[in-house]
Amino acid sequence: MTTDTKNDSGRTGGRGVALAAIRGLALALVSLPGAVLCFVLSVVSIALIPIGVGIVTTPYVLRGVRTFANWRRVLAAEWGGVRIPPSYRPVPEDANPWGRTFGMLGDPATWRDLGWLPVDMTAGFTTALLPFALLVYPLEGLALAAGLWRVMPDGYWYGFVPVSGQTSALGAGALGLALLFLAHFLTPRLLHVHFLLTRAVLGSGRGELTERVRVLTETRRDAVDTSAAELRRIERDLHDGAQARLVAMGMDLGTIEALIEKDPAKARELLAHARKSSAEALTELRELVRGIHPPVLAERGLGDAVRALALRLPVATEVNVELPGRAEAPVESAAYFAVSEVLTNAVKHSGADRVWIDLHHADGHLRVTVTDNGRGGAVVGAGSGLTGVERRLGTFDGVLAVSSPVGGPTMVTMEMPCALS
Repeated sequence: MTTDTKNDSGRTGGRGVALAAIRGLALALVSLPGAVLCFVLSVVSIALIPIGVGIVTTPYVLRGVRTFANWRRVLAAEWGGVRIPPSYRPVPEDANPWGRTFGMLGDPATWRDLGWLPVDMTAGFTTALLPFALLVYPLEGLALAAGLWRVMPDGYWYGFVPVSGQTSALGAGALGLALLFLAHFLTPRLLHVHFLLTRAVLGSGRGELTERVRVLTETRRDAVDTSAAELRRIERDLHDGAQARLVAMGMDLGTIEALIEKDPAKARELLAHARKSSAEALTELRELVRGIHPPVLAERGLGDAVRALALRLPVATEVNVELPGRAEAPVESAAYFAVSEVLTNAVKHSGADRVWIDLHHADGHLRVTVTDNGRGGAVVGAGSGLTGVERRLGTFDGVLAVSSPVGGPTMVTMEMPCALS
């Protein structure tokens, strides 16, 4: 897994130029069919709403569109340093198909996604392909100067140079060198322009601040509800577990006190039982504390806590951490439990036998990527554990992006703004 967190748009070295060209080509080849497929399915599904079929299919199609758009948001941040925060309105998990369909269609972010798809398959495809073309096209000019002109048809033009002999071929080579010089500086910037175009269409424009305030308000309300439910769970676990054992142990000690002179053998038996009960109560309390805030997280930080988490998994797990400092305790806790939930989903549902975890900090954001080689098909919503992860991250203005095609692999990327100490 890559851990390079630098902004490639700012590189001017040969490696940065080649990397930008390759990334642009990959974007063009992958995004064009993806955008076409999402757009066609969306149009067909929405058109089928009046006859009822679209009521069932539209939420699934729009969820796929959101996954595709979120994937592009992740690439924009990682490859271009361009941040495009999502601002989707939450859809109740218990909503019926009618409510889910029109809830998503009533979200302005949905229509921004749908409007972005035709732009991405046209102007987006062109701007993604330009970095590769600008780097490769000069090579043709150099090849013409080296003798390729001999096999080219009469009247062949390279740029604005008509190639008809060795002299004009050398002119084509000179033009190729000039273009190669320009590519050295322009290729990474052209890829950056592609992501700026993506942000111009996918971003929420003048209403972004209002939309983000609304999303943060809703996620914080969800966080309050989640905290209340967590407190009830802790109270129930204490009442049914450690508290019950401590009460029983107190009763045993009272009996021991009464029997210590009359029946020492029975008293010793009860004492052994009380000792066992105290050990079990201590174990339950430790497990409860670990579920609230793992000691390793408080003592050694997020990186070591995730490594400890990975050691307990029944599948081979590789952890890569590049954190030059520590985030605030609430951010570390949210990231830890988000990773824990994603790993639990991977082990339970993906059928994976290998997992990769990458943690790094760049541009004021903590980014965690969990990848598995399972069967894929993971989605946010429909009661999945990823919905809870999304809400947990949303409390800290974080985002969740899931790429999980059927057949795998699954890549879950979580990002939260934070500073490291």
